[in-house]
Amino acid sequence: MKRICKYILLLTVMAASCSCIKEKLEETYNKQEEQIDKYITAAAEKNQNYSVSYNGGSSRLTTKAGEGPELSADGSVSFYYAGYTFDGSIKPAALFGTNHQSTAESAGWTLTDPDYSLLEINMKSSDLLKGVRDGLIGVQAGEECEILFSGKYGFGNSTFGMIPAKSALAFKIWVVGVSND
Repeated sequence: MKRICKYILLLTVMAASCSCIKEKLEETYNKQEEQIDKYITAAAEKNQNYSVSYNGGSSRLTTKAGEGPELSADGSVSFYYAGYTFDGSIKPAALFGTNHQSTAESAGWTLTDPDYSLLEINMKSSDLLKGVRDGLIGVQAGEECEILFSGKYGFGNSTFGMIPAKSALAFKIWVVGVSND
């Protein structure tokens, strides 16, 4: 009987611990989403020509409007990008990846074999992060934007290369082309 009580107690402690961890993780993501909202609100207030779009857990701040058809969920898009960890602002020191040459150079990146080629993505077959995918839907050719999302829509509770677990992310995007064929 003592053994059964010990197992029940152990299971109860484990269940309570898991619940606390999930609550803390959700609290982290909620704080990140509040930071993203503050950043976007401040940027949009500063420049009335900016527009804001929300899709899923992603926020897109369009800093230069594009033209033509909007990217559908199963279309294709070609673009340059710069990815940053986000802590309330987008800082050059937080850059973790880019194919945009001038961004790499201004951040002081010195890569042995840099690849600044245009990224071409088919939305229905790509393994994009949910936050990036949701943020790209609706972009137009020529558009410049920032896509921001909490760690919930990024790498979650996992570390990925230079990106710490639970990190909110921001991507600056320069859209070259959109096709919905």
